[in-house]
Amino acid sequence: MKKTASAHWQGGIKDGKGTVSTQSGALSNVPYGFNTRFEDQPGSNPEELLGAAHASCFSMALSKELGDAGMTAQSIDTQAEVTLDKVAGGFAITAIHLSLNATVPGADREAFEQAVETAKNGCPLSKVLNADITLDASLDT
Repeated sequence: MKKTASAHWQGGIKDGKGTVSTQSGALSNVPYGFNTRFEDQPGSNPEELLGAAHASCFSMALSKELGDAGMTAQSIDTQAEVTLDKVAGGFAITAIHLSLNATVPGADREAFEQAVETAKNGCPLSKVLNADITLDASLDT
């Protein structure tokens, strides 16, 4: 399976503008730029897109792991906080912190925690990222 996304950029780093699109059309010419990435202006940026991808990948992986353990989530809500730091030679994504709130009726806490850890380490985006990936999770039963 292969999925594609594309980006278009025009201009210099600070005055330029870009758009990002996905094969599915879920994103179509969504604008991004220096000001949306480094100056907290409205619009998208690579870190937020990566965070959305990681949060959704982890959520799906957790659903699978819970199912394997005989549990079904009523809801899984995951937020990803992506940290972009200035480092020697430029910038780097140095960490991603996942915050999870899951409602799993009748869940066994130990089995839930094992499923969370397995999903955190096993989702394809976690495997590809060269960043410290942390997670905190809350369970509502």
